[in-house]
Amino acid sequence: TQLLIAQKEEAGIQLQAEEYDLMAAATDLDEIEEVNMNCILMANLQQASTLGTQTDSAPVYDTDGSAEI
Repeated sequence: TQLLIAQKEEAGIQLQAEEYDLMAAATDLDEIEEVNMNCILMANLQQASTLGTQTDSAPVYDTDGSAEI
């Protein structure tokens, strides 16, 4: 969206105030979407990194000898 605004300005095309406002709002929405995706990614990475460290440390006993090791 920023690129489109720059291209129009470079070509000497005057943007109407409404058109500029719409393009600016679209840019804001793109940035919000990107931030949301980054937050989801960070949460998933954090969850994945803690899954391997939260193991049950209680010993497991094979009392009847049926388990294969």
